[in-house]
Amino acid sequence: MPWSALCEVIEPYYPKVGNGRPPIGLERMLRIHFIQHWFNLADLACEEALYDSASLRRFVGIDLGREPVPDATTMLKFRKLLNDNKLGEALFAQVGQVLQSKGFKVNTGTIVDATIIGAPSSTKNADKARDPEMHQTKKGQQWYFGMKLHIGVDSQSGLAHSAVVTSANVHDKHPLPCLLHGNEARVYGDSAYASQKDLIQSKAPNAKDFTNQRTRHGGVVDEVKRAKNRSKSRIRARVEHVFGVVKRLWGFGKVRYRGLQKNATRAFTALALANIYLGRTRLMAQVRP
Repeated sequence: MPWSALCEVIEPYYPKVGNGRPPIGLERMLRIHFIQHWFNLADLACEEALYDSASLRRFVGIDLGREPVPDATTMLKFRKLLNDNKLGEALFAQVGQVLQSKGFKVNTGTIVDATIIGAPSSTKNADKARDPEMHQTKKGQQWYFGMKLHIGVDSQSGLAHSAVVTSANVHDKHPLPCLLHGNEARVYGDSAYASQKDLIQSKAPNAKDFTNQRTRHGGVVDEVKRAKNRSKSRIRARVEHVFGVVKRLWGFGKVRYRGLQKNATRAFTALALANIYLGRTRLMAQVRP
């Protein structure tokens, strides 16, 4: 983990030592914040986990014989600091720069895709209303309520290089230009991005459209297009590895907070951690004797 580089992103916004109570070390709070992502823990649950687990305390650097675990309110304030200054996006960008310095390159192929992050649809709460920034959408024969996480993934390394968070009712094609870096030679995507050559050309003029095309016309299946789609999907499947880490391993299948911005901060941080996790084999090989 590039702790020093990540701390440099947050340090200008972090409280300084003054006349009041001295702040907890920045790297320690960042480690606690990442534990919350890795184990999908709320603030109070993370506090209890640190008291219960000696291995987590050792990772954070806490000795209960000399100091207590930071309480849930301290964790909440740290998360609010990241959210108010949009530091989730900054951490994601910083991890990308670190990975590029380690030899990971942003190549000329991008895979685009989106996934739905569910939100509570119940109105049995204090406001008697659902989150106004979340919306519903239909996928197949099922209705979903929540937000969408759109990402652009390098077709060779399988690491995410761009992301956009929207409400669930936004069509996958609309954030497409924001997911491209502009130097693509090929753009991969599922059938939701079919026939979007103009949008692709608006950001990446030299890119060829390698999105999956619809194969059924008038009840007849075009087997040639179907075979081409199957070939493209072998590469396009790499985007699912990122979603698998974020949603299944990190537990970000449902939102934890109200509002898009708070969940966007969590999403960008989760993507940064997912990139490090997916590139762990190559990164660890560089530090072995």
